[in-house]
Amino acid sequence: MEDILSSLTTYGYIVLFLYSLGGGFVALLAAGVLSYTGNMDLGLSMLIAFVANFVGDMGLFYMGRYNKGDIHNYLKKHRRKLAFSHILIKKHGYKVIFFQKFVYGIKTLIPLAIGITKYDFKSFAFFNLISSAIWAAIIGGIGYVGGEAVVKAMNATSGQPYIFPVILLSLLLLIWFYLNKVTSKKKNPSKK
Repeated sequence: MEDILSSLTTYGYIVLFLYSLGGGFVALLAAGVLSYTGNMDLGLSMLIAFVANFVGDMGLFYMGRYNKGDIHNYLKKHRRKLAFSHILIKKHGYKVIFFQKFVYGIKTLIPLAIGITKYDFKSFAFFNLISSAIWAAIIGGIGYVGGEAVVKAMNATSGQPYIFPVILLSLLLLIWFYLNKVTSKKKNPSKK
């Protein structure tokens, strides 16, 4: 167990950075819990996640802006999710930049979709900077505050290590089903 904790202390920040480039929600929660246990530093974890999340979304925006043809080819399977992203952007504007950080499944599509549109680069960068900072503070804080409950739950289920992966998989499946429902074609009852 000490080897694992030593590895997390050594490589945890690198993993957090790389994972936060494309999202980082789970990694930042884990870093918050590890900060609670004293194996990572909460402030440094939130700073690393903030920087990586900002850089990752700026990269996705840039790809959407300057590689539209390649992006459209890549997203052929996700046309409905991309259309849903465009609707969200038109309906809610800059607020989408903030909320997409918390929604699994559209996290990478929103910056790409915004990049494809004519949304101003400086405005996106500004709102992305603020949103990334707020996201890192909220998720890192939740991980740290929830650290005690997680440690107690892990101690209580130490003989049944399969419980946490089952819960995580169930949660991911619920999110996936929800996104499929939102972006699926609606059947027109008048046509037969």
